[in-house]
Amino acid sequence: MILDHRVGDKNAKPGGRFSIVAVEPPPSEWSFPHPDRADENGIVGTGADLRPGTILAAYRNGIFPMPLQQGALAWWSPDPRGVLPLDALKISRSLRKSCARYEIRVDTAFEEVIVSCGDPHRPHGWITPDILNAYVRLHELGWAHSVETWSEDNKLVGGLYGVNIGGLFAGESMFHRVTDGSKVALVGLVTRLGDNPDTLLDVQWLTPHLESLGAIEIDRGDYLHRLGLALRLPAPTAFSR
Repeated sequence: MILDHRVGDKNAKPGGRFSIVAVEPPPSEWSFPHPDRADENGIVGTGADLRPGTILAAYRNGIFPMPLQQGALAWWSPDPRGVLPLDALKISRSLRKSCARYEIRVDTAFEEVIVSCGDPHRPHGWITPDILNAYVRLHELGWAHSVETWSEDNKLVGGLYGVNIGGLFAGESMFHRVTDGSKVALVGLVTRLGDNPDTLLDVQWLTPHLESLGAIEIDRGDYLHRLGLALRLPAPTAFSR
């Protein structure tokens, strides 16, 4: 299913560099089908573009971009969907010790985090140069964020990045250079998301690694309901600059 093009201002330019409040970009020129129209793989459509307005419109509708192996840009809404309830995060004794060993920072090395997540030597890599550039632009506008794990000698040893809209944090990818480097960043993220029960931490697909940390699967209808509640919330203060 190719996404439908709709009339828009092709010459509109997004806002400038970081501001205290996230900058709302020009609206997308594309319209997305309802997520229920996704195929058996969870693909809602292919095509469109990676402009900030398009990506944000997708997340607000329960959809996210990820290229296919053939290189085409696809838009996904998996069913079931992986989420991590904030009160279900599992922190082992060893992970708790790691959390005490490292420092958490937010948005101090966004581009390094996403480059590390997109390391071509990692298996199943999907972060293309176009994806990287698109999310760096979202970061500049105040929508995409990194949570970083730093060592005592000031080295980036792990981290994650994702998109924050209201009470939704859509986690995209994580990496580690030391044991527990990415897990420490996840603990740091959950801590900074607060304790509102309507906050939604989206992890897209459930993996054994995420399941060991407390992530679960929910069906698409439940996800979209939770998404609607989350989008009504203000952004966490950690991501409001």
